[in-house]
Amino acid sequence: MNTPFTDNYNMEFLLETMMGPNAMRITEEMALDLPLEPGMRVLDLGCGMGLSSILLAEKYNVTVFGADLWISPSDNAKRFTALGLDKKIIPISVDATKDIPFAHEYFDMIISVDSYHYYGNNTDMLPKLLPFLKKGGRIAVAVPGFKKDYAPGNIPEELKPFWTPEWNFYPCAWWKELWQKEPGIEVLECREMDCCAKAWAEWLKSPNPYAQGDIPMMEAEGGKYFNLVQITGKKI
Repeated sequence: MNTPFTDNYNMEFLLETMMGPNAMRITEEMALDLPLEPGMRVLDLGCGMGLSSILLAEKYNVTVFGADLWISPSDNAKRFTALGLDKKIIPISVDATKDIPFAHEYFDMIISVDSYHYYGNNTDMLPKLLPFLKKGGRIAVAVPGFKKDYAPGNIPEELKPFWTPEWNFYPCAWWKELWQKEPGIEVLECREMDCCAKAWAEWLKSPNPYAQGDIPMMEAEGGKYFNLVQITGKKI
């Protein structure tokens, strides 16, 4: 069995660049189920500091539009250039809740790793994104979630000191039901990802102060409640 691409990457760089559970590892697992081919145009929505975009460009030789609201495209451009990926990844600032600056049917695929739950937990986002995807193209997201459906009034006791409504964590069934309301896609897959524990453990090793702040939460969670949810659909 081949060693995962992420395992061979510079871990110091990954730890410095993470903004949550290791996005490169999550993207690598998600990509195994996607028909990625060299030369495709991929929109990486909410790319952060670019770990998901780097994986797609280096491993699959696709052209990635690394779009993020919080991270400066100038900073990302420097990072991508230092890796020799300036011709494969185009950094851009995008607020997915506002105008999206691309041509319709421009992308072969849209992906989002650890960001879609902030803006896509509604019936508005999928119909907004689909016009930019070619017919038959895939849209795939990976988001942190819960193994069960914990309503705000039913949060496990261990997590109550940490929980805020901004988490937007939901189980697989919740996401599948939401996506099935959109007539423009066929839901191909909705599952718990295998890399959840490892991606979180790597994040907790990051020097990022948010990572260090998450350590007490993850110790309290103890592997009982969190998962990573992958949802994939095809534009019809």
